[in-house]
Amino acid sequence: MMGWYGGGMAGGAWIFMGLFWIVLIAAIIWLVVRLLPSGNHGHATSAPTAPLASPPVASPRPDSPMEILDRRLALGEIDLETYQAHRAAIVASRGGVQ
Repeated sequence: MMGWYGGGMAGGAWIFMGLFWIVLIAAIIWLVVRLLPSGNHGHATSAPTAPLASPPVASPRPDSPMEILDRRLALGEIDLETYQAHRAAIVASRGGVQ
């Protein structure tokens, strides 16, 4: 005759296993809720968030050296003397053609 050997898990083991699964499922639910986008649209309790910076838009062509030089002068990054020297160097490197 075959019988059960040992009698299975004790009551404390069943309680521990049940608590383990409850904590595991709660952790999974908490993680999913934290990772999904927020569902509180316009609630008074939601904190205002800063707008996301838009990614830089790729220009169809890169700026020419003259455009970069003009922009740097307009922004005050270089003075007029430096601008004129760089402009003359660019024109000379192009063979005198602007």
